[in-house]
Amino acid sequence: MQPHPEPPRPPTGAHVPHGHPQGPGHGPSRGAGHRQGAPPDQGPGPGGGHSHAHGHSHAHGPAAPASRRLRRIITAVLVPFAAAVAVGLLVLWPGGAPGHERSGVGFDRHTEQATVTRVEKASCGQGNQKDQQCTLATVRIDTGKDQGKTFVETVQRDQSRQLAEGDSVIVAYEPTAPKELQYSVMDMNRKFPLTLLAGIFAVAVVVVGRLRGLMALIALAVSFMVLTLFILPAILQGSNPLLVAVVGSSAIMLIALYLCHGLSARTSVAVLGTLVSLLLIGVLGSVFIGWGDLTGNTDDNTGLIHGLYPQLDMSGLLLAGVIIGSLGVLDDVTVTQTSAVWELHEANPSLGPRGLYRAGLRIGRDHIASVVNTLVLAYAGAALPLLLLFSIAQSSVGSVANSELVAQEIVRTLIGSIGLVASVPVTTALAALVVSADRPGPDGSGAGPAAGRSGGRAAGRASGGRGTRGRRRRR
Repeated sequence: MQPHPEPPRPPTGAHVPHGHPQGPGHGPSRGAGHRQGAPPDQGPGPGGGHSHAHGHSHAHGPAAPASRRLRRIITAVLVPFAAAVAVGLLVLWPGGAPGHERSGVGFDRHTEQATVTRVEKASCGQGNQKDQQCTLATVRIDTGKDQGKTFVETVQRDQSRQLAEGDSVIVAYEPTAPKELQYSVMDMNRKFPLTLLAGIFAVAVVVVGRLRGLMALIALAVSFMVLTLFILPAILQGSNPLLVAVVGSSAIMLIALYLCHGLSARTSVAVLGTLVSLLLIGVLGSVFIGWGDLTGNTDDNTGLIHGLYPQLDMSGLLLAGVIIGSLGVLDDVTVTQTSAVWELHEANPSLGPRGLYRAGLRIGRDHIASVVNTLVLAYAGAALPLLLLFSIAQSSVGSVANSELVAQEIVRTLIGSIGLVASVPVTTALAALVVSADRPGPDGSGAGPAAGRSGGRAAGRASGGRGTRGRRRRR
């Protein structure tokens, strides 16, 4: 029997398909392949080969395991940052919002829950308008010290909100008013429909997202707790709003990202990209809010806050709102960009940092266009009645934009959009550098530059190719 001809040797650095013998043995591979002609069960050869067993340790999760060297680098950056955030929380923790005497204006009123028990039509006109019709609603108070007491609310025919029997309402209480006028209907009670809608949302998130969706809901609850227990009371207590917003946003970012996406190098890169973008938003906000002389005191609600807490820095409160408002969209952009770069690397391990950056940036450009448009439309939708008022007054675009009420929304939108746009190249570059520098060896430690430039690259390509084929085979 004639011997099998020796298969041709591939050029240096070429990728050898894994798992398919060529003749009786395996073809050669520089730095990471099997020895030529070695049987499948033979141990590693002198060239750094390994046996033909398919027990690769590639994780089938959202992120591949990082090398020990990379984990040390990321830990050295993020642990001091997390420690600084924890210290900031302890130093600035308010212990509760400071109390004040109720002003009886706007939301700063004592309220109770009530129910409309009877509605009847009546004539409410006087003088020449005696035939004018209105509605007399009998309202029963359901909570508080006057529970069970009733009063009559007069609803004019041209009012936008009409009452019907059985409506659940919120009533305001003013103790200094005459006894028959102490209670008045303030608003509808919307707790049940809002609670039902929140329940539908939670069920939808868990059904579709499963464990990841459940973790997202927990992160949302934690974010709300940080906002209500730390950020708002600390600002009302007189702490610097910018400092409070930075510390609180950083805490929300760390908790939300790691809860939703796990403790991994990929999540850590997204955290770093979000942090850099938040710093940029803070710097730009400080400059342009001060340069534009924006006070943040533009409507009845902000005027009431300033009247109750005159020591509060309203322009700083505006800047804090810009930072907190940008955080949610920033998380989305940075996580998406990091995942895109990681998946590009998994699909083509031969791509270097420059190739990964270019490919990731092409994905990010589409994301930028949609996210910026979303932000602008969101702010425009919220300010639609105001914009309609300016349109009715036939004001020019310049005069509308120059008014502080609109100018602060323009500044808020543009600064947030700049931060989002900057987060794409920043996060993509960080992810490309990190994933390209991550060269895990057999023991989980990074091989790094010491393995040699060409040898390290060949080993990375061969290892990536084997991992991909191993996953395909098991599927």
